[in-house]
Amino acid sequence: MSASPIEFFFDPISPYGYLASTQIEALAARHGRTVDWRPVLLSVTVLQIMGLKPVPLTPLKGDYSRDDKHRLASLLGVPLVEHGLGGAVSPIKSLRLFMALKARDPALAARYARRLCAAHWAEGQDIGDVAALVGVAESVGVTAADLHDALHDEAVKEALRSAVDEAVALGVFGVPTFRVDDQLIWGVDRLWMLEHWLEVGAWTPRGARVDIPPLACREQPDCKD
Repeated sequence: MSASPIEFFFDPISPYGYLASTQIEALAARHGRTVDWRPVLLSVTVLQIMGLKPVPLTPLKGDYSRDDKHRLASLLGVPLVEHGLGGAVSPIKSLRLFMALKARDPALAARYARRLCAAHWAEGQDIGDVAALVGVAESVGVTAADLHDALHDEAVKEALRSAVDEAVALGVFGVPTFRVDDQLIWGVDRLWMLEHWLEVGAWTPRGARVDIPPLACREQPDCKD
């Protein structure tokens, strides 16, 4: 039986989601896993459900995050720019196309998602703008007609709403979030924890002995064999 995929919850407007998008496929491949890209909307989880401000608008934390994301990008060896678009960028149109693509070709949807995140955070493009989205789509072999259809298809709109509801039901509140073997791990700075789980399969130090009693013995509290 093949190992279950790593579910990768992302929102392209998050710089931390972008940083994780540059690492997750290689990390998964190192451990014989695949990646299931799953969208979530921070405007729903952070703003509506948790009632918090966006990080860039949060006193003290916002100032810290402006430096933090650049430090992480440098450590990971990937480009990151300040696009200056603030919180005015909506990812909804871009994610509708993602859902339409995923329904017919998950691998293509993943390529599009990686390109989408990079267009916003490595190139400073406004991914809420349809003209910019056309360019992103065409760069991975998706036509402007495909984008138009996705933006106006009620089934695609409902698919995105359902995907966000499913993420919330699983406890996803921020991005990037990784879910593997029923373990939920949040944050690009916790990629090491994801890798630890994939290597060890438990929250114990590497090399630590974990004594698991024989199956027939587990119901007996005094069993020592």
